[in-house]
Amino acid sequence: MNRLINNGEIMLKPQQNNYRDKISLDGIWKFKVDTEDIGIQNNWQLGLSSFKQIAVPSSWNEIDPELSDYIGVGWYQSEFYVSRLWDEKNIYIRFASVTYHCTLWINGQLVGTHDGGHLPFEFKISEFLQKDYSNKIVVRVENELSPLRVPPGNVDTGSLSIFMNNLPRTNYDFFPYAGIDRTVTLFTLPSEHISDITVNTNIKNNVGLVDVIVNTNVDDYSIYAVLDDGDKTFKSELSNDNSLLISVDNPNLWSVKDPHLYNLKIFLENKNSIIDTYELKIGIRTIEVKGDQIYLNDEKIEFKGFGRHEESPITGRAQNLPQSIMDHNLLKWIGANSYRTAHYPYSEEDIELADANGFLVINEIPAVGLFFDDIKENIDIRLELCRKQINTLINRDKNHPSVVMWSVANEPFPLDLLNRMKDGKNGPADEISTNFLNTLIEDAKTIDNSRPVTLAAIHGTPLDWLENVDVILLNRYYGWYFDQLDLDGAIEKLSNELSEIHDKTKKPIIISEFGADTIPGFHSVSDELYTEEYQLEYWKRYLEYAKKTDYVVGLHAWVLADFRTTHSTMRIGGLNHKGAFTRDRKPKMSAHYLRSEWNN
Repeated sequence: MNRLINNGEIMLKPQQNNYRDKISLDGIWKFKVDTEDIGIQNNWQLGLSSFKQIAVPSSWNEIDPELSDYIGVGWYQSEFYVSRLWDEKNIYIRFASVTYHCTLWINGQLVGTHDGGHLPFEFKISEFLQKDYSNKIVVRVENELSPLRVPPGNVDTGSLSIFMNNLPRTNYDFFPYAGIDRTVTLFTLPSEHISDITVNTNIKNNVGLVDVIVNTNVDDYSIYAVLDDGDKTFKSELSNDNSLLISVDNPNLWSVKDPHLYNLKIFLENKNSIIDTYELKIGIRTIEVKGDQIYLNDEKIEFKGFGRHEESPITGRAQNLPQSIMDHNLLKWIGANSYRTAHYPYSEEDIELADANGFLVINEIPAVGLFFDDIKENIDIRLELCRKQINTLINRDKNHPSVVMWSVANEPFPLDLLNRMKDGKNGPADEISTNFLNTLIEDAKTIDNSRPVTLAAIHGTPLDWLENVDVILLNRYYGWYFDQLDLDGAIEKLSNELSEIHDKTKKPIIISEFGADTIPGFHSVSDELYTEEYQLEYWKRYLEYAKKTDYVVGLHAWVLADFRTTHSTMRIGGLNHKGAFTRDRKPKMSAHYLRSEWNN
């Protein structure tokens, strides 16, 4: 039996041209739940004898009421046909995301496995295919919660679940959706091809400099690039190594107000004949931290926006293009210019929408709920998973102009989290946790030194953890989890803490989360929790504070829209209700307030 274990290498997103082809395998698949985990021993990999229907992509927890809270094993099956026009030696399959553990068989043969959701992986499958017949694909998906996974679950110590007493026992505050949750693509490559492209842009003396690094699997080759602006075309010199440079006089810069995109086309030649091409949209822009400010194209930028979740009542956390377009339109309507991919990488199509619409994206790996009250061996396992996620995310999204920052974690928990949150202290951390986070920060900077690196810090985060980030992200809930109904005292505490942090770090600060649960239609004349009036006043106070605090360079309200989370006495109806919009995207009072402020 042949077995290929995916090594984490992510190639370019599949595309069609004269040298490449692709077929979507999305659609209606066969599906079967395996509650007792007996599928492998009963040879389900050879085909499912009984089944339901399921949409790919989707999360199984939303489309079948019997599976609403099911966290376990599910099996998928479909078929596809490969044309003889394709090069049988270079056929691949790419999953844009499967949550969490995936095992793939084709025609009964084990192809490989992959761990981790929200990021793509692929396998070369040519040797597993049969000619002149349809090919059977079977996928086993398993989403058990484990403290040895990222994000973790079923954590006994250092745990959010102790604080929330939630079910399922995630160590994070959103639902652990399962399934083949993004697109599945069959694609082919020429035998000699472009395997990776890295684009960096700079601006000097009103000249846009586009540096391009091209990786190939060819020993003897030449490359060149053409940059098309619609009206103008710019071409690089022919190169026999992997480096190209294009100079653009008076470039149209990518910005929030004018997200101008160029079309970059790379040509790979061998013996004066083109053997492969690849195209991508790029933007010429710079992003830089200077002192306690952030500059886009050498102009100060203020981040206005939200944390978001890729989530809907029908598709769950699965790729949902209408929902993505609607969310971007709502962001434009409300006057936002940015968002954080809380708390995992969003689909590639979502980032492409941000490119086209001029949104600044803080791109985050799925390292939410990290804890360090554990033996070193287990901590090291999670560290290696995070390092792989950073490598994959940056290689997937490094050429998107909208991506202006990498976030290596959301709310990692210090050892004495509850005491720190209670006392409001940011004292020193232990060496193991500090080294863990510094390793991730250093990895991100090593892979991509063109963007700032950050992490989103919970109440009581040790200042040690913020020494090596370029921008400080703080999730702060004064006035909700602390100091309820005392917004004057809440803002005073917020101001005092941020002043202390800035005095010690001298870095720009973005308040990356702040919010209050709000039941739509719940109103009161006097101050009362969960009312729309309280949420509006809460956000108003934070905005007023930020306006008069120069080093606070951004606000990301939590959250764009209400979303499903785990069952808990803290979560009415299994939802986090902190959205400016309801789960079905109807505005609350605070949405209109933010629109009036942010469009001013």
